[in-house]
Amino acid sequence: MIAVRLATLSLLILYPVAWFAPLMRAGLLPIFGLSEISVLTGLQSLWGSDVFLALTVTFFAIFAPYLKTIGLALIQWNLLDPRALPVLHVLGKLAMADIFLIALYITVAKGVSYATLEIAWGLYMLTACIVTSLVLGLMENRRENKT
Repeated sequence: MIAVRLATLSLLILYPVAWFAPLMRAGLLPIFGLSEISVLTGLQSLWGSDVFLALTVTFFAIFAPYLKTIGLALIQWNLLDPRALPVLHVLGKLAMADIFLIALYITVAKGVSYATLEIAWGLYMLTACIVTSLVLGLMENRRENKT
């Protein structure tokens, strides 16, 4: 049980790292060089062009996974009622929607012949954080159903 608690707490550190990590490198043509795009740089550019989309992505990419992880840690340390697990499970699914959107954007951008797009390590890290959070939530749910 201690390992599960430590894994949950480690996500509270790893999520912010993943938000600053490069998700992809993009450019118009390979000869012009590539710019690194992270969750935070993507959100910064969205705030300038589409506030509603920026709010939506901010919720999916930052608030949903972090709130879910905080709630899960509170349940594991007996500071929150386990009846909150269904709400946390929904937050985890919303966070996974963010990964789906990023994958969709990458697929669309790779279809454009003038654009160059390379996936960076931050996308894998963010995906791993979200999937780990989902697995930890399922483990906690199974543990609560046994008692």
